[in-house]
Amino acid sequence: MKQFDIPATEILRTRQKLVLDHFHDEVVQRWDDVLATFPHPHYELVATLTVHDGDSAVRGYYHDTRVAFPDQHHEIIALRHSHDAVIVEFWLMGTHLGPLGKIPPTGQTFRVRMTAYFLFDEQENLVCERIYFDTLTMLKQLLGGLDLRNPRHWPTAVRAVRGLLSMAGEPDPRLLATTPPDLGTRP
Repeated sequence: MKQFDIPATEILRTRQKLVLDHFHDEVVQRWDDVLATFPHPHYELVATLTVHDGDSAVRGYYHDTRVAFPDQHHEIIALRHSHDAVIVEFWLMGTHLGPLGKIPPTGQTFRVRMTAYFLFDEQENLVCERIYFDTLTMLKQLLGGLDLRNPRHWPTAVRAVRGLLSMAGEPDPRLLATTPPDLGTRP
């Protein structure tokens, strides 16, 4: 399929149903059903430069995020189609009730605007969910409730900063080694 060829309406409907089922099953935590939408589960979180590739890694991602935010859910803003993707703009929401990596739970809620690209190959298999969001917006909401004038909040603030620093590992090279597309333009 070429860049400007939009698939037939029936293909777009099928893709959209798969993506909406995927979203729904994530909220109700039916992980086997979510994973069944991929022949090989693959998530890319661009904001954190992390990749979760394969059944085990993706299940670990689901587990860790639902420990941190057991009530995580979403609100779809818009859904769009391209020649090789369904693009979903949405609000992600939840309450920080468990550790997020090494960041201790703050009990704060968050509401972050995100975009997810559900990428399809030429055989119409979902091959990747690539997610874009602003981590600072989320962190401000999770940590903003800590009153740093109150000494009782200092230990949590220190653990949160240490946790953030420990999460700043090496970026996944698959998200850095990109190749510019051939857009048919002149130099």
